[in-house]
Amino acid sequence: MSEFRIDQIKNQDATEGPNVAGITTFTGTSGIVMPSGDTAYRGGRGRGMFGGGTPTPGSRTNLVDYITIASTGNALDFGDLLNAIESGGTVASSTRGIFAGGNDSPTFYNVISYITIQSTGNFFDFGDLSKVLSNPAGVSNNTRGILAGGEEPSNLVNTNIQYLTIASKGNTALFGELTTDENRTKGSFGSPTRGVFCGGQDSPGAKTNACEYLTISTLGNTQDFGDLSTTRAFIEGCSNSTRGLVGGGENPGYTDVIEYVTIASTGDFIDFGNLQTAKSVPGACASATRGIWAGGASPARLTETDYVEISTLGNGQDFGDLTVGRYYCKGLSDVHGGLG
Repeated sequence: MSEFRIDQIKNQDATEGPNVAGITTFTGTSGIVMPSGDTAYRGGRGRGMFGGGTPTPGSRTNLVDYITIASTGNALDFGDLLNAIESGGTVASSTRGIFAGGNDSPTFYNVISYITIQSTGNFFDFGDLSKVLSNPAGVSNNTRGILAGGEEPSNLVNTNIQYLTIASKGNTALFGELTTDENRTKGSFGSPTRGVFCGGQDSPGAKTNACEYLTISTLGNTQDFGDLSTTRAFIEGCSNSTRGLVGGGENPGYTDVIEYVTIASTGDFIDFGNLQTAKSVPGACASATRGIWAGGASPARLTETDYVEISTLGNGQDFGDLTVGRYYCKGLSDVHGGLG
């Protein structure tokens, strides 16, 4: 009888990380016994991550937390980003998570870093954005990551859309242009084919309710999608492959509103429910069934994490807490809507 040791399977980057967590040794000739619980979800996937942020006034952190989306409970320490930042952009495939840009005011970064999501540890260098940038809005499928808009130093608004190939380290290339001017603090989400960007504000602080979309596989500018129910900035979005949600934000005060759309169509957003607390700039991530918002400001820095069931309407429920209260943290997952 031969023994096949799954626990000896290495990460995609075998020289840069530990063995894949949650997979155990088995012996047998009658078939493979799969792990149970959250590690069985989508072949061991199902992890959400929240990185960076502002825990106290004037400070930034490089801390990254992780959760198992299918369960509830407090976040655990994953490792560290390359820099202590707030407002990085995020994209992810089913195996790799990427953080890009961000700021430690007055310093802005163009650094892109990555990690294998089902490992733990510190991030590695991936490449560079085309410019130093804070608050780019990210969408991705399993192949391509897109980072749109954001803020440049001196409160300049960026209209560029950049893209990268998630599996290949390197710098971003130009994808196209956003068609709105309110490109700071947008919410974003996507399906395997489409990315949607919502709300935001311009340099003087004027907010918008406009939403726009692009086709991830095709270079070009965004097109009009529809409108949020009200002008809003500092929001965060998440999705499964068919339904997109945005939650929180400011207009001008903090809001707890969650709205949704069907990603494959175009049109205005519809009321979904409310977060536990009115909050600004939480991090967000999702699986095929759950949407998660973590942290934020209300105005205190929150550890609070909400979840909703994406297919049904309703209010956010308590999921657990981040390891440290903070806002301007950014989220990603290995089971988000862009992965199908």
